[in-house]
Amino acid sequence: MKIARCVGLLLLLVSVLMPHLCPAADSSPAASPRLFPAQDPPRVVQQILDRATSDNTSITVSLGEQRARLLVDGEVAIDTPVSSGKRGGRTPPGDYLIAEKRPEFQSGLHGDFVDREGRVIRAGVSSRIDAAPSGAVFRAVPVKFFMRLSTGNISLHAGKLPGYPAADSSVRLPRDIAALIFERVKIGTPVKISD
Repeated sequence: MKIARCVGLLLLLVSVLMPHLCPAADSSPAASPRLFPAQDPPRVVQQILDRATSDNTSITVSLGEQRARLLVDGEVAIDTPVSSGKRGGRTPPGDYLIAEKRPEFQSGLHGDFVDREGRVIRAGVSSRIDAAPSGAVFRAVPVKFFMRLSTGNISLHAGKLPGYPAADSSVRLPRDIAALIFERVKIGTPVKISD
């Protein structure tokens, strides 16, 4: 009993002191993913969403919060977690318009790393910024509810949300929320991305 308690205290002490004794070589935000506290689940305000038309909607994305909001006449109809771009593929802040919409889009950037038998080793990767594990190959998969922004390299679409920026400059949304937003926006809908 005493040994187990001592080992537990020792492990606690090591976990507290380790970051101070052995700092990472590069602890800048771009060097490693910033983990966010457990994200609140998506919230849909149905009364406001029911008033949505393709002419009275806009989208805001907060990179710092890792949240997106669908606004209807300036009121929040949907508030959802997202996963934005990481490291070299950071999502650039700015004012955009939706330039293209496709319910399904086949891209050479989005896919999975698979082994020789086709089994998924790592899902939801970008061929542009993720390194393939040894022996793995990239297999493109279609993305759902694809909304390209006016720059051409940024889009909103359904995808994996690990709780931190993990995309390749795009903004990933939960699949069911991406479908709701996709149905209510049009080409020309404003999208504001901020830090």
